[in-house]
Amino acid sequence: MSNRVELSVVIPLYNEEDSVEPLYAELSPVLNELGRTYEVILVDDGSKDASFARLKAIHDRDPHWKVIRFRRNYGQTAGLSAGFEQAEGDVVITLDADLQNDPRDIPKLLDKMEEGDYDIVSGWRKDRKEPFLSRRLPSMTANWLISTTTGVVLHDYGCTLKAYRRVVTKNIHLYGELHRFIPAVASSIGVTVSEVPVNDRARRFGKSKYGIMRTFRVLLDLITVRFILSYSTRPLQIFGGAGLAMGALGILIGFYLSYVKLILGENIGDRPLLILAVLLLILGVQMVSIGLVAEIVIRTYHESQEKPIYMVREYLGHDSEEVEAKQASPEI
Repeated sequence: MSNRVELSVVIPLYNEEDSVEPLYAELSPVLNELGRTYEVILVDDGSKDASFARLKAIHDRDPHWKVIRFRRNYGQTAGLSAGFEQAEGDVVITLDADLQNDPRDIPKLLDKMEEGDYDIVSGWRKDRKEPFLSRRLPSMTANWLISTTTGVVLHDYGCTLKAYRRVVTKNIHLYGELHRFIPAVASSIGVTVSEVPVNDRARRFGKSKYGIMRTFRVLLDLITVRFILSYSTRPLQIFGGAGLAMGALGILIGFYLSYVKLILGENIGDRPLLILAVLLLILGVQMVSIGLVAEIVIRTYHESQEKPIYMVREYLGHDSEEVEAKQASPEI
């Protein structure tokens, strides 16, 4: 078998002991039929049940299956990040271990990726099997909000079943709960994204790890993603812009109060507008100062690590010689 790995499958899991063997039974035949060299990287996110023991048993009999075991539970984002770091495949597939994603949909993602030379192909659970009010409606709202805010339109950001080219997984850094925003974050390096309808199945074992608090985390992370996409290389524009607006409003109020005091002869010492004008001026100076500090931090980040602020897809020299594209990391 060639040393080159064509396909990596990354699967984070937490307390899924009952799903491990059925997952192996479903996934392995699909991967074997593809005719590609592959590896399956399972990230045990600090499971407290027998998940790791069952993963180890599979690894012992099938060297394609590799296992990363965390010391404690870090979350799905950390699991995917660890899997991306270890993955050697030209294409990386991600899916959940709870069997709600159908491994038989993997060829669909790969065909779509080759059909349009896409960098990311996302699964779209068009016919979801979950309750409408508690799961599907919040998900539809979140997908609309994320698509509108980031400009990367997908029907189903929450579907873990996705295919990524190596250039994507090796050039994004994930923190917090950013795993669901990978297509949006990756858009900062100019990737092409598509999606295909996939099968959604009811959970067979255990229970969902997500609760209502996920909605609030999504909203907070969306603010982070929006900042990353729009202002990560020019923070002074957002902080400085807000500071200038506050300062200008404070000055206008100051001029008005000066007119009231000097021309009309009225007392302004007990007016709330005077306090507001001073507050706006102070806040304006502070916001501009924060922007300048952020600019220095961003420049230090790029220059100290020699991280370019762009990504080259390909280069043709004078002799039509292709050179290796310099890969840029998103400013995360």
